[in-house]
Amino acid sequence: MIKIKTAAALMLSAFVSAPVMAQQASATLDKIKQTGVVTIGHREASIPFSYLDNNQKSVGFAMDICAKIVEAIQKQPGFEKVKVNYTPVTSATRIPLIANGTVDLECGSTTNNVERQKQVSFTNTHYLTASRFVSKKDAKLNKIADLAGKQVVSTGGTTNIGQLTAVNAEKNLNIRIMSAKDHAEAFLLVETGRAAAFVMDDILLSSLIAGSKSPGDYVISEDAFSLPEPYGIMLRRDDPGFKALVDKATADLYKSPEMATLYAKWFTSPIPPRNLNLNIPLSPAMKKMFATPNDSGDPATY
Repeated sequence: MIKIKTAAALMLSAFVSAPVMAQQASATLDKIKQTGVVTIGHREASIPFSYLDNNQKSVGFAMDICAKIVEAIQKQPGFEKVKVNYTPVTSATRIPLIANGTVDLECGSTTNNVERQKQVSFTNTHYLTASRFVSKKDAKLNKIADLAGKQVVSTGGTTNIGQLTAVNAEKNLNIRIMSAKDHAEAFLLVETGRAAAFVMDDILLSSLIAGSKSPGDYVISEDAFSLPEPYGIMLRRDDPGFKALVDKATADLYKSPEMATLYAKWFTSPIPPRNLNLNIPLSPAMKKMFATPNDSGDPATY
């Protein structure tokens, strides 16, 4: 009899505390339910993850993933009529807008790392990039060591130029490092022969090559200045209820056959607005990542 009462008391306690726990764990969902809107933060020129097409519509690989997350939200009881509001973000505004509650999901090419996890949270990784260099094929620069004594550019204010500087000092390569104001200027320096190579995230280099006048003239190094760096969809910290929903939605997508089709749509097929093909096959590391989704910001995980 005592055991029965104890069990009943525990069950009653669980029922009483459940709404409180749900409220604490689902601040974002509460906000979405009250407003009837989920706000998506998107980039305007982060090809092929999140960018504007010719109709000024936000499209991309990350946007398609976020559409699946929205579908999962709309399947929750009471959320069936939730609509989507799109808000442009930049590299400078994306984290503050997530942290202050203006944006619910940031869908782009944001690197998940331990430092950023102090301010925001990330769902399962959707892409792995690494810091490499692009050069002209006829220069025959295959390895980082081949850059010794050369003039090499990277974009100012990025982790990439810091990695280049560190490797240059460590290996005593005597590279003459140039700083460009943006990626387009840096690539132009290689295109015009004023720099031998440009160091940046490999996926961004692929986009620049695809959009160049002569894509066949360029090659991206196999050597990398960094371990794989994971991109993830950002959401607010300390909201386990919302994170659980988002993590399940992305994990279900990544482990499904649909993911291979979605990847091919953006990385091995012509994409808008210029029908460029990035020609980046799904790597073994990313196949493994999609098969076993995780949200780690530690590059060693991958």
